[in-house]
Amino acid sequence: QDQLQQKIICPGPVTCLTASPNGLYILAGVAESIYLWEVSNGNLLAILNRHYQDLTCLCFTDDSSHFLSGAKDCLALVWNLYNVLQAEPSQIPDPRHVWSRHSLPITALCCGFGGPLARAATASLDQTAKLWEISSGELLLSVLFDVGIMAVTLDLSEYHMFCGGMDGSIFQVDLCAWPVQRDRTFQTERENGKVFKGHRNQVTCLSVSTDGSLLLSGSHDETVRLWDIQSKQCLKTMNHKGRNVLISRILAARGHCCLTCAALGTAGVSLPREGQRATGRRSMSALPTPLVWSLQEPGQSYLEKAERMYSQMYLTREKNLVGDQEHLTIQVSELEEEVSNLRKINKDLFNFS
Repeated sequence: QDQLQQKIICPGPVTCLTASPNGLYILAGVAESIYLWEVSNGNLLAILNRHYQDLTCLCFTDDSSHFLSGAKDCLALVWNLYNVLQAEPSQIPDPRHVWSRHSLPITALCCGFGGPLARAATASLDQTAKLWEISSGELLLSVLFDVGIMAVTLDLSEYHMFCGGMDGSIFQVDLCAWPVQRDRTFQTERENGKVFKGHRNQVTCLSVSTDGSLLLSGSHDETVRLWDIQSKQCLKTMNHKGRNVLISRILAARGHCCLTCAALGTAGVSLPREGQRATGRRSMSALPTPLVWSLQEPGQSYLEKAERMYSQMYLTREKNLVGDQEHLTIQVSELEEEVSNLRKINKDLFNFS
């Protein structure tokens, strides 16, 4: 059954956008203001003006009870959604916490699990990533790097924090390291085994799989890379036209993991939620040139899938060495057909827009 699409007109360019995990609300950052809409009817519920410069990032807690906002004014604010919804239209509610320990613009936010008891990570151009407790607002950890940090994320168990740097490096910070120190310096030369190297430009977004074995990263070098966390090896590289890359959390549910990518003027990546499947090439009709990449087929574990992939790579290399040109020609023709289809989709979407 066809559904009525809600069209929301924004008063200016949207610098950041997020939806609540329960699917009821949408947050958008326009200049220094936060706009809150209800998804079901498109009504504007609140406009929050507590930042002094443009918004850079927004995120909800996993239970949708709180949301965080970061901006170029170096502030990260924690908001109680209930207080925002219950406030009078003429009043601007106060944030629950105001975090002002950063000295340069906030670049990324990440919330762990636990609702109002969760921990949140912030990244900034001041070369630090900080870990906070939402309930009390206290600073738990501050890590100093030798480059500005553009992205931050936590694994599901919150045992590690991953930070993407402006030089293309990805740093793995142990949150349970001993001795416990609130202020820590990440020294790359000493922590060589905890650095992912491969991107040629700043890393703008990160996501960790639910089993904590895979890391997905996007960069301004127009690539998306999949990493094995334990070995720090790059398992897959995907090229995209565009600089910024948006990545949602990887969901490895019931033995399979499906990744849907789309290259915008700035490339974008999204993944289906648990219980959903990618619906094909036009499943993200608003995004041009979508690509669907299945990492694990149903019924196969990650190790079985990896072993099969390596065996296929080995067989393909052997066939090429012995001169199996027919197999190579078929592959080239299939790729050319795929490229032509993607160009047609891109052209149709461009003409439509």
